[in-house]
Amino acid sequence: MKKIISIANQKGGVGKTTTTVNLCTALAATRKKTLLIDFDPQGNSSTSLGFDSRKRYPSIYELLTEQLPLKTICRQTLIPNLSIVTASEDLAGFEVEFSQDENRVSVLKRCLKDLDFDYIIIDCPPALGLLTLNALVASHSVIIPLQCEYFALEGLSQLLQTVKRVKKNYHPALTVQGIVLTMFDGRNALNKAVVRDVRETMRSMVYQTVIPRNVKLSEAPSHGKPALIYDMRSVGAQAYIRLAAEIIRQERKNNDKQS
Repeated sequence: MKKIISIANQKGGVGKTTTTVNLCTALAATRKKTLLIDFDPQGNSSTSLGFDSRKRYPSIYELLTEQLPLKTICRQTLIPNLSIVTASEDLAGFEVEFSQDENRVSVLKRCLKDLDFDYIIIDCPPALGLLTLNALVASHSVIIPLQCEYFALEGLSQLLQTVKRVKKNYHPALTVQGIVLTMFDGRNALNKAVVRDVRETMRSMVYQTVIPRNVKLSEAPSHGKPALIYDMRSVGAQAYIRLAAEIIRQERKNNDKQS
């Protein structure tokens, strides 16, 4: 059974795309057949996997507007077991074009049926608009990257409220799978305080793995590679390997409970 996960946070610069790309790479490395859907008009996930934003690829926009079927726009990356549906600037017009559609919140969900993947990971835009709403409605769960900074905490409650409204109005089965603490600097007292506060407040919702600030994580996208490929031995890459292992264990535990 495939698992569809949105990586979402309405605040930009929290490590959302970095988390999406490297988590997908780590899952693919464990032989999980993985699809990354770049649902952000900026297309940073696509660029991070070597797809030049200046070139014209069949993208998620063509899927949403029913111009092309999903199998046509799925592209194999250089990483075994990892495919991608790239984004394009046209995606920015989605909210206007579908604003009057009575089924506007479930456009993406209709497009993701009958797919042969273990994991489908959606990189959401940094906003709580119609694109993110479509991603949440299409997903089984959401993972929230949370930067270890004070102002990041303010946006967390807003996002959790959005998830709550989506559950109530559109998708009762949607869950918050977990919160990933990102951009952690162990030398910074505020970072440590944020980690402590989030763990005390959100408890088991917070993954044990913390993603550190790491220059290799920052450099990798400019080379069109995930950090796990750019420098697998870096502390950032190793952290995402641990995160993927933690998520897989979480999935197994949940499946055992259901069975």
